[in-house]
Amino acid sequence: MKRILTLAMIMLLAVAAIGCGSAKEPGQGGDAPQAGAGGGGEEGKGGTLEEARKRGYITVGFANEKPYAYKEANGELTGEAVEIAKVVLKNLGINEVRGELTEFSSLIGGLQAKRFDLITAGMFINSDRCAAVLFADPEYSIGEAIAVKQGNPLQLKSYEDIAKNNDARVAVMAGAVEIGYLEKSGVPKDRMVIVPDQASALNALQAGRADAITMTGPALQSMLDSANDPSIERVSDFTQPVIDGKDVRGYGATAFRQADQEFRDAFNAELNKLKESGELLTILQQFGFTEDELPGNVTAEELCKE
Repeated sequence: MKRILTLAMIMLLAVAAIGCGSAKEPGQGGDAPQAGAGGGGEEGKGGTLEEARKRGYITVGFANEKPYAYKEANGELTGEAVEIAKVVLKNLGINEVRGELTEFSSLIGGLQAKRFDLITAGMFINSDRCAAVLFADPEYSIGEAIAVKQGNPLQLKSYEDIAKNNDARVAVMAGAVEIGYLEKSGVPKDRMVIVPDQASALNALQAGRADAITMTGPALQSMLDSANDPSIERVSDFTQPVIDGKDVRGYGATAFRQADQEFRDAFNAELNKLKESGELLTILQQFGFTEDELPGNVTAEELCKE
């Protein structure tokens, strides 16, 4: 009897062992879930570019800043950065561009938070921004400009002139590169009127809350052309600032998330075709740029090291 019980016990243990051996730990072969299958992963196996191709559109962040990226009265999104991106993206298989209006100072944060897929705002490439986003190669290069009341009553012809005149206040857009230029030129923060957008800068000058406004040359000219206000004038003999011994001529480009290097590289390849064919200049000219504003052969990689 004992022998029979012992034999039965051995058989039960063997069956149990076989059953345990057939069980699978999560993720170990068999029919366990596969990485990248279904939802819950990153933006698909092909990244942002492939996802945009599949859905047929891409969302871009912009700051309503002429001539770089802005909405027309009819709601159409345009500007040099937008129109360049539209051509490049169409060549990459993406036919629709949707805009997400964001204050300039919040564009990088919005990109990182995936509120949109690209920044098409004419954003200057600099080393600080390069640490946060991935820039395409530049699509234009430009200098700075200022506008004042008619007759230039304070005789402001440079950032240094603004710094030296204790009564001079200058309006500048939040997050803009000009803030750093003004600081390094000696303009104290308490004489900067920080505004959310270009229109607010012009309003500050018109209302007497500022004695000058500053932004890049094409942006300023576009703003003045739209305003058509004879009480405001651009300073034609403005001296370009030299910061840390360097000319501050800026280079603007489309910005991507750091993870989207493949997308950035594909964008660059199409952008270079536009440069070589002359189509880039044709697009830029629609927004007040000239051949002098072409970026040349400078790359984002070179500019990020400066």
